[in-house]
Amino acid sequence: MRRRDFVHGLAAGLGIGAAPRLLRAAAAPAPRPLKLLILGGTGFLGPHTVEYARARGHEITLFNRGKTNLGLFPDLETVIGDRDPNVNAGLTGLAGRTWDAVIDNSGYVPRMVRASADLLSGNAGQYVFVSTICQYENWSEGGKGGTEERPSATLEDPESEDISAYYCQLKGYCERAVEEAFEGQITQIRPGLIVGPLDRSDRYTYWPVRMARGGEVLAPGKPSDQTQFVDVRDLAQFLLRCVENRIEGAYNAVSMPMPWGDFLAETRDAVNPDAKLTWVPADFLQAQDVQPWRDLHLWADGDSPMAGSLTWSAQKAIDAGMTFRSVSETARDTLAWWNSLPDERRGTLRAGMSAKREQEVLAAWRERQVSGA
Repeated sequence: MRRRDFVHGLAAGLGIGAAPRLLRAAAAPAPRPLKLLILGGTGFLGPHTVEYARARGHEITLFNRGKTNLGLFPDLETVIGDRDPNVNAGLTGLAGRTWDAVIDNSGYVPRMVRASADLLSGNAGQYVFVSTICQYENWSEGGKGGTEERPSATLEDPESEDISAYYCQLKGYCERAVEEAFEGQITQIRPGLIVGPLDRSDRYTYWPVRMARGGEVLAPGKPSDQTQFVDVRDLAQFLLRCVENRIEGAYNAVSMPMPWGDFLAETRDAVNPDAKLTWVPADFLQAQDVQPWRDLHLWADGDSPMAGSLTWSAQKAIDAGMTFRSVSETARDTLAWWNSLPDERRGTLRAGMSAKREQEVLAAWRERQVSGA
């Protein structure tokens, strides 16, 4: 896995897609209803957060540009504006109002995050910022002491706003902007790859869709390689747990590392037990120019310098009450959502190997085995 492929993949996942078919959340009412401001709320993580907050009985205000998934929540108050205070009305629609907590899942540029944090400081009791696991210095070494104590990465030009090149580092500077404005009343949530229904990137979705298609499935690397991710619904629930219980500090919101072979087997068994996994070593894939996080996602060769990127500790979040659903449930629900999409959307996955390319690599692998090369 090359870091630039991972970062470009993250940036690409921010694109706007079709209006989602939202799976309604079921939850018991919260002990005390809160007034919540959600910056964003209509993309991927946002709708799940909104649905769970509504199920818990909270009063919700959305702030966005009104351009993504219009009409998704017609019954909720939506303040139209822009994260950039220099564009149109900017943040003025939020001025002079109060909320119990802010959930910011749409902040990528430090200057803009600083503007919202400064404006809301004193008018909100808590600021929950959704950052990223890759904001850490030497992020790929996560398995070597990968806790929340590792410092954030830095940039030679902290004023850069190039998200496609510096997504990870800029998230770290966004965290600092919130910290300076809210002085301790903050929660920094650092998810890894977010997966599940409504995901526009198809990076995870490739795997349940590929298993459902059946036949011989290329399984990269070794079963002992490690992977980790977080179901979007588990992340949304943890965000709400943090505001309902006033949980502050920084938390790695990722599943505990699990063997790559277990992930693929559980995903297969959940959607199509007849699919056959064919393991192809990392060195052969490299010779075939098959790259982690470009052609096959959620995987890194366990012997590569990037292996630690999928082995971060989530113990602090677990101790704070974060829970994780099974691999099987995530696979089944994601596939059900995928199958509900229009035919044109399902025509071509936005990530993963094409069927033709996969068969080419598998054929080359079989030829190598026969030749004994």
